[in-house]
Amino acid sequence: MIYTTNAIESLHMQVRKVIKSRGHFPNDEAATKLIYLALRNIVKGWKVPALHWHQAMNQFAIMFGERFFAAGLAPQQKQHKP
Repeated sequence: MIYTTNAIESLHMQVRKVIKSRGHFPNDEAATKLIYLALRNIVKGWKVPALHWHQAMNQFAIMFGERFFAAGLAPQQKQHKP
């Protein structure tokens, strides 16, 4: 979850750097794959967890319902032991 201008600009800068260093792409699929791999590597470097993520997940579950649960993104239910 990205929600600040600085974080978004930082992400764009990192993606642009990867694209610029590659230069030419034979097709759109090659560019898409490179961007995917770049984003995967960028996310690995994120250290600070998203604040208020549980509140956001609840809102996403309400807004996207079945798609949210089908993707396995719903929060895990805690098991209560009697």
